[in-house]
Amino acid sequence: MQLTAQAGTVSAAPRAKSLWWRDVIGIVSIIALGAAGYWLFPDNLALLTRIIAVALLVLSIDLIVGYCGVATLGQAALFGAGAYAAGIACVNGVTEPMTLLAIGAAAGAAAGLVMGTIMLRAHGLAQLVLSIAIVQLFHEAANKASAITGGSDGLAGLMVSPLFGIFEFDLWGKTAYIMGLALLLIVFVALKFIVASPFGMLCRGIKQDPVRIRAMGAFVFPVLLKMFAISGAVAGMGGALAAISTQVVGLDSVSFELSANALVMLVLGGLGTLYGALIGTVIFMGFEHVVSAINPFHWMTMVGALLIAVVLAAPGGLSSLVEKVSGSRGGKA
Repeated sequence: MQLTAQAGTVSAAPRAKSLWWRDVIGIVSIIALGAAGYWLFPDNLALLTRIIAVALLVLSIDLIVGYCGVATLGQAALFGAGAYAAGIACVNGVTEPMTLLAIGAAAGAAAGLVMGTIMLRAHGLAQLVLSIAIVQLFHEAANKASAITGGSDGLAGLMVSPLFGIFEFDLWGKTAYIMGLALLLIVFVALKFIVASPFGMLCRGIKQDPVRIRAMGAFVFPVLLKMFAISGAVAGMGGALAAISTQVVGLDSVSFELSANALVMLVLGGLGTLYGALIGTVIFMGFEHVVSAINPFHWMTMVGALLIAVVLAAPGGLSSLVEKVSGSRGGKA
């Protein structure tokens, strides 16, 4: 038994080292692609910032669906909570961008706690129905509270102070893009630590077999509720980033369509992998942008064809396809 344990320790060490290097390469790749986007597409930085904001939303969905196994189609409620909180704070005199991001994160976390408290009372399909009802209620509340949210007109003309008092938010969106890219990197690294922690492992255990986790003495509800709060904070920061970069907050920030598209992006990239959330967001939104410009009338058909092809070719998402290719090369080596 001692020899077996020693062999297991020896075999686990190279695997841990391999995973560490993979994360380093992944983070460096994100930085490289972000820098390439800044220099290659200087006229489309607003679109790239929007992609980063939506990527934060998709990452938040991955925490709930991919790591906890809770079905949801209402994550835009958390995104919209962060966007509206930042917009309302800005209208009322809070214009420092970092403060607005913190307000968005706090609002998203609070909305996540409310959403989790309601959804976790049900299971399976009922959770999905509850999530749709929640996002519709958030949408209707934002529409009816016109004195605060601007109603169907939204909040426009948000005047955000220069970042750190130096870098102004210009029409080209350079400052917003750099701030968004830095925010994405910080959040991504933090989430990698969270999902690899004992807390993250417990969440994955709950996804696989919640009955067994309860039998081990763990409390499932508080664990999932905590993940809802973390997920809400990430989505709220995405909403706040969208509000800061566009200086407009509208009902599209809390729409069911945004929730559905974000879930499609996650499935496209791969559930339960943070890299899959980023890959799916970039591929979907980039493909949508290019195809809609080429064919404004039938671009949804092309997007649907892409999704069908990816699901049939790689049921686990594009990230699983990348892992298979890299794994086969590593095996040959």
